[in-house]
Amino acid sequence: MTAPAEHEFTLDADSELRLDLLLARELGTSRTHAATLIANGNVHVGDKREKASYRPVAGDRIVVLLPAPQSREVLAESIPLSVVFEDEHVMVVDKPAGMVVHPAPGHWSGTLVNALKGRGGELAGENGEDRAGIVHRLDKETSGLLLVAKTDVALRQLGAALAARRVVRRYAALSWGHVTGDKLTVDKPIARDPRDRKRMAIVSTGRAAKTDFVRLARFESVDLLRAHLYTGRTHQIRVHLASVGHPVVGDDMYGGGGGRRLVELPQHRHFLHAAWLIFPHPVTGESVELRSPLPAELQRSLAAVADSEALLVHPDPLDDLGFYRLTT
Repeated sequence: MTAPAEHEFTLDADSELRLDLLLARELGTSRTHAATLIANGNVHVGDKREKASYRPVAGDRIVVLLPAPQSREVLAESIPLSVVFEDEHVMVVDKPAGMVVHPAPGHWSGTLVNALKGRGGELAGENGEDRAGIVHRLDKETSGLLLVAKTDVALRQLGAALAARRVVRRYAALSWGHVTGDKLTVDKPIARDPRDRKRMAIVSTGRAAKTDFVRLARFESVDLLRAHLYTGRTHQIRVHLASVGHPVVGDDMYGGGGGRRLVELPQHRHFLHAAWLIFPHPVTGESVELRSPLPAELQRSLAAVADSEALLVHPDPLDDLGFYRLTT
């Protein structure tokens, strides 16, 4: 059994924050979790227990005993998956919107990893059971192509290819308003939002993040963009577009959730789809190129903003709009 971890720090100056808020910031967790630690006696200021409302002062030594995380078995579940490529080394799944990639608090079942285990067969295990086979992630409400490694060798090779930017990931995004010019590069560092740990934000001390955007079509109130990732930070495309004032359509977290009826987008769905994936095979080194047409709900939304019923029956409207033509 893993022993509890101890976190200790001393204040150089009086705190402007209550103890629970100070702990939340220090530990990178929620205020509720910090308050629970205090209430359960896991936090001492000096030799005393203090209330969550206590305001620490200069010289206070704060010791936090962090309980060891409880391990949970990741269950195999019979959940249908759309597999667009598979051999004995690697698999590419076309993930639907609404599916979480791996188990985490609040999502212990129904995830992509549960579904992968339900299929049987080998999965890379170096990432741990809860992330078995996962090479990279997609947000819950983002659909599209996702790499899965079936062996540890494949996992390491694909991870190295990602780090070396030899894995090409291009997304279709609908953004509110109109970006400046037909091409836009956003190169801004991203980290956890210090005011809300569930969100990401542009933070000067964050990790480097770069995204290229190309406008494929301009409609009355939205733009259709092709986004190319150079890095893979959490919520990167969503945060970068929000930072220039043009959030992803339907993105409730970053300011793009309004106007769903205008674009005929379902509740909780944002218009972001991982449509184009190119990667070097982890064993042969040969280039593998895969495409994923827009899901039906995004195709309906695009047809609505374009006022074109023809897009409803097209097998892949992104093709017609130049998504796969890099000269565009």
